[in-house]
Amino acid sequence: MQIKKINQLKKEIENILDDNKATEIISINLKDKTSIADFMIVASGNSSKHIQALSEILLTELKKRGINNCRLEGRDSNDWKLIDAIDIIVHIFHPEKRRFYNLEKMWSELIPKERLTI
Repeated sequence: MQIKKINQLKKEIENILDDNKATEIISINLKDKTSIADFMIVASGNSSKHIQALSEILLTELKKRGINNCRLEGRDSNDWKLIDAIDIIVHIFHPEKRRFYNLEKMWSELIPKERLTI
């Protein structure tokens, strides 16, 4: 996907999450850190039902935009979901789990490229 479309999709995902009451929505640019995605978006939900609803709404909205090959990880988890939207990875956490994993800190630090080869 081209850069302009990826940036537009990132903004749309942020808006979908915001419109559906996700909190602490953070986007992390991964371009110079890994080849797995261009961006990671991390957000919080306030309950397991809210986290589930956010992931379902996001998957539905991505399909409406023609992104049909998204994957959902953490289907059985009550406090974490991951939506793999190809060029953008979205994590939706319960606040306590989010603090525990602290993905923002881990991915905001510059990591040598040789450690990121997958």
